[in-house]
Amino acid sequence: MLAQLPDGFTTLVTGAGGGIGRAAVDALLASPRPGRVIGVSRRPGPRDDARFESLDADLTTPEGREILVDYLDGTPLHLTFNTIGTLHDETLGIHPEKKLDDLDAEAMAHLFHVNATTPALLLQTLQSSLKGRHPALVASLSARVGSIEDNRLGGWYAYRASKAAHNMLMRTAAVELRRLNPTLTVVCLHPGTTDTELSRPFQARVPKHKLFTPEFVAERLLAVLGERELGGAASFHDWAGDAVAW
Repeated sequence: MLAQLPDGFTTLVTGAGGGIGRAAVDALLASPRPGRVIGVSRRPGPRDDARFESLDADLTTPEGREILVDYLDGTPLHLTFNTIGTLHDETLGIHPEKKLDDLDAEAMAHLFHVNATTPALLLQTLQSSLKGRHPALVASLSARVGSIEDNRLGGWYAYRASKAAHNMLMRTAAVELRRLNPTLTVVCLHPGTTDTELSRPFQARVPKHKLFTPEFVAERLLAVLGERELGGAASFHDWAGDAVAW
């Protein structure tokens, strides 16, 4: 697992209470290589493993990010795995748009805040833990529908646009972060359709063989990260390791 990182590497998983986040924590702890696995979530859950540390923080807020930076106190991070994201919210009445008439400014602002702004502000928060000369991988969940070149079906305006903005922010930050740490690599990841709360209302038309378990996705994404070269340019890959057009 992640052979380019040192034995006993330190990992931060954000959104660790979600389907892919929980599975990523479990997959990491199933390996003897990580030394610390820090899971951040609004709903932290314990693990029967001394290497796991649970932190209760809402990283979509300035207060939550301040809790995280105080907790880390500059600890070097070797793997940062962001799984925070949203597509719909019944409480807020947010659903993917099917046509232009469905666009709503507040709904769009919410998706941009969670899917694009928060991951970028997370990197801002973590600069003291990313800078240096230690090997570092920064991964953040994106989506194939965020690919501008791949958009042939239309619809889902806010989600598509927020993930496209996410990709641009990650790629832009990668340029600056490599000046702080020449071995750092940023990777945007498409997990495929995963059986989580995010995709559940939209699974009816997904072929069974294309609906993945969180455990399968977490293992695949960690394997894809293990294939990335440290110090390389930012990249966008899917769960199978194939490059996705920006």
